[in-house]
Amino acid sequence: MSNGDQTMPRFVTIGYGDQTGYDRTPQAVRDAAHAQDAKLRSEGTLMGIAGRPVQVRNPEAAHLETRDGPFMSSALPIAGFAVIEAASLAEAVEKVSHVPCAVAHGVVEVWPLEESK
Repeated sequence: MSNGDQTMPRFVTIGYGDQTGYDRTPQAVRDAAHAQDAKLRSEGTLMGIAGRPVQVRNPEAAHLETRDGPFMSSALPIAGFAVIEAASLAEAVEKVSHVPCAVAHGVVEVWPLEESK
């Protein structure tokens, strides 16, 4: 995921959607959305469907606790995640504006991934 010697900015995306919204979206729109997913993958996007989450806590590094299920909650279930490269936030938004969650009555969040130091 780099452009020559220069690393492009990266963005984490979270797609939210449900089967009902997907099913009421016209087949041609869904097909084009899946083609956009395939294009993003061919460009090196790391993409996957959300599995079952586990919450991890370890207060003061003294007591590890885990709990099944998500910490986040939303009106729509989380459908998947991706890490994409784009020159800007605007370009990242354009890249995900035609993926299944965005076009099938869901939503895609785009989070700039800032390097930790």
